[in-house]
Amino acid sequence: MSDPAGAGPRVGVLALQGAFAAHARALHRCGARTSEVRTPAGLQGLDALVLPGGESTTMMLGIAREGLAEPLRAFAASGRPVLATCAGLIVLDRERLGVLDLRCARNAFGRQLHSFEEDLEVAGLDGGPLHAVFIRAPWVAEHGPAVEVLATVDGHPVAVRQGAVTGVSFHPELTGDDRLHAALVARAAAGTPG
Repeated sequence: MSDPAGAGPRVGVLALQGAFAAHARALHRCGARTSEVRTPAGLQGLDALVLPGGESTTMMLGIAREGLAEPLRAFAASGRPVLATCAGLIVLDRERLGVLDLRCARNAFGRQLHSFEEDLEVAGLDGGPLHAVFIRAPWVAEHGPAVEVLATVDGHPVAVRQGAVTGVSFHPELTGDDRLHAALVARAAAGTPG
């Protein structure tokens, strides 16, 4: 759905809470047109979607309040690329929206005091290690066979992919390394899932 004048793909960022503005800036640097998604109508015409971090319980309350649960499930099922970060990953697990066949352990690395940064080798991501910021981060506690693990910390999955949905436990929007956003934009521009 990129416009014929050559503008980049249209990528929505769920804007109920969290660092949605930082994601939008990263997406702009990668050539995307962005819009904030707060209602089901905001999903119309999008080529891809980002679910940012924040607090998963608060995010789920906002999703329920705005009637976004089914539209988000349908968007993910459509095969259009999705990037979910931190709480966004939790929201997509099987105990919440059920988009990904996995279960997240919330705050698995500890509370705010235990936030940390680490360089990760992410499968399929060129350019060397990705600097990752973990803030009250989850990890994937269990997953089904359709989930591909892309990176781990201490043996715990922190980056995964299932179909067109990529989920990470960390905050790529906070580092200035836009490779995950660039990959999402490239898949959206090409009409390529996952």
